[in-house]
Amino acid sequence: MPFDTDSSVSMSTHRHLRKILTGVAAAVTAAVALGACGSAQPASAPGAKTPPASSHVSRPAPSATPLPTAQKPHPVDCQKTQCVALTFDAGPGPDTTRLLDILQAKRVNATFFLLGKNVTRRPDLVRRETTEGHELANHTWTHRLLTKASAKEVRRELVLLQERVKELTGRTPTLMRPPQGLTNPSVAEVCRSLGLAQILWSVTAKDYRDHDPKVITSRVLQGARRNGIILLHDVYPGTVPAVPGIIDGLRRRGLTPVTVSQLFAPHRPEPGQAYWNAPSA
Repeated sequence: MPFDTDSSVSMSTHRHLRKILTGVAAAVTAAVALGACGSAQPASAPGAKTPPASSHVSRPAPSATPLPTAQKPHPVDCQKTQCVALTFDAGPGPDTTRLLDILQAKRVNATFFLLGKNVTRRPDLVRRETTEGHELANHTWTHRLLTKASAKEVRRELVLLQERVKELTGRTPTLMRPPQGLTNPSVAEVCRSLGLAQILWSVTAKDYRDHDPKVITSRVLQGARRNGIILLHDVYPGTVPAVPGIIDGLRRRGLTPVTVSQLFAPHRPEPGQAYWNAPSA
């Protein structure tokens, strides 16, 4: 029957339109909600790979702190004065703040051979060393024995420290000290390519083993000579308490403690070369 057929088609059409309108309304509602949250992300195309959150090697984030103003050390002419270099390895350590206070009071500048993990822990002390005229140098990132590492690994140990010090201070070290003083031609070549001279020592107090400040002071004063290089560590408990006596004792012997670069001036240590003391004038 024509009428009944038309009525059936009409009802079916209405039901189909209601489904379409309901779907459109739901889609509009969802879009509005996502827009309000501000967190909607486009769907990935089929088969697309989701990029990793980060593909970079984990490293300390660059500091947002303004670069410190580097000061020059107290002026000393080691061509006319009997000088000896005062150096500290592996810091900054828990007692470095006290050490810097002592050096400031004594008007002495030193060279700090910095270690990566401690630079990361105490960046403010690295900045302070710069602002008070001390010299910053490289003692590797992890204190790995460089003679047991490949040339690529040696470079990484040194470059990581170089970059971090530059980030903190705006200055790149030109001196390094190999852990335990161990070096070889391969290490020397990497240092040469990076513009780093190898600075060893002529006097050690063995403060890594003996922590008595009197013993440390005595050993340094017994071995100190003009153009020599004194090795100490600002990470062991007996060292910093010994420093006032060391400085006073050196001065009584006519020796002036200075940085490594002051000791070598007006010349500069040659990149890649190893030095146990400064060449005599």
